[in-house]
Amino acid sequence: AALLGITIASGFVNPTMNKVLANTPLIGGIFQEFNDSMGVELANQDAVTELNQSLTKNGVTVKLTSAYFDGNVVSITGFVDEDVEKGHNEKGEVSFDMNFEHNKGDNDPWLNGKSTDIRKVKGGYNFQWKMEYPYKSFKENSTLPITIHNINGIKGEWNFDIPIQQEKNSTLVIDQEQGYPDDEVKIRIKEILTARASSSLIYETVEKYKDDEIYILKAIDNKGKVYRFGNGTSLEEAALEDGYHSTARTKMTKLNSNTTSLTFYPQLSVADPKVQQLLDKKSFTLKSKRLNLGLQVNDITKKGSELVIDYQFTGLSKELSKHQLDLFENNLKYELLLVDKEYIGEIDPENPVPPKNHSIRMNKVKTIDKKTAHFQSTFDLNGEEKIMNFKLENTILQFDFSSFIPAKELQPFTVVLPVRNVKQLK
Repeated sequence: AALLGITIASGFVNPTMNKVLANTPLIGGIFQEFNDSMGVELANQDAVTELNQSLTKNGVTVKLTSAYFDGNVVSITGFVDEDVEKGHNEKGEVSFDMNFEHNKGDNDPWLNGKSTDIRKVKGGYNFQWKMEYPYKSFKENSTLPITIHNINGIKGEWNFDIPIQQEKNSTLVIDQEQGYPDDEVKIRIKEILTARASSSLIYETVEKYKDDEIYILKAIDNKGKVYRFGNGTSLEEAALEDGYHSTARTKMTKLNSNTTSLTFYPQLSVADPKVQQLLDKKSFTLKSKRLNLGLQVNDITKKGSELVIDYQFTGLSKELSKHQLDLFENNLKYELLLVDKEYIGEIDPENPVPPKNHSIRMNKVKTIDKKTAHFQSTFDLNGEEKIMNFKLENTILQFDFSSFIPAKELQPFTVVLPVRNVKQLK
């Protein structure tokens, strides 16, 4: 996809089509309606662009009303009239099937992390789309094409072009690294980009295991101010000799100009390889590859159209709270996967969708004894999910231990911010 230009703080600008708002109460009120404090602040700074682009297709009118870009966040607000209620959705529900930059389907980087907020108003619905800017590089004076394919099932091609231009954005280069040898991961804080209402953190992680993930929960500055972080946008990924490198950009609370240090609080989500066993025996043990956990299968019984598996976990912390045990039991409803052995190889590791008519995931869980983590799962062999020509000796039980282990909080670390020798983003 072609790289788009962005407006950091000053919004999307095209003098012939739109006008920058001068503290317009109407637009500020829309952001208040959507509880968007960033939008309110930008509107107060005259940094939101008013749009007046309207299209009617198959009796449904869509009008885009405003847009802004600040830091890592793109926002577009609009209105769709009440004729959208003639679609398939329940009254009060509005859903858009859409793409950006002429991408198709889910293969659209703008859809990753996109959110839609809807409010019922007189004559229709106000909406706000929020997206994370998906690219590493920026380009001046471009447009963001938007195509709405259908709304509530009502087909039509509503096409809009949102003008974008780039304003300089300050960059604070930090480039400080923290290692965690016991967990075999590293974090490098690289840069903080600052716009008008927000900042963005660019950081790199290095993990020995490809699917491990590091998140930064928060940061606290030298005066006690807490900084929050949004979802990250992946900028680069590479497998090198020392591990898997990933660079991400994430929205954060705007950095105070007088901040001299930040203490980061990261956590690590461990990816444990899935384990599996052919059901050609009534009892066996599945062991985690990286965690000190085990799943002891005590008995497997087929009763008519039901398969009952009796099992218990070993290695769990004895200090699990009632809430954690309840979540544990709930997760078991979805994490025991039965698969026809002839189709196990068809599951894509990057998109592990179970093969239809040859796998069963849903099961009813019965707790036998919480203190010993003893459970039973009952699978309906004739349910919506099924395995054609089911036979125990041809069926594999697959399990993922990592989905039952909470993320590990890593030791906080502090970076000293350099004196504000700020360069401009190009």
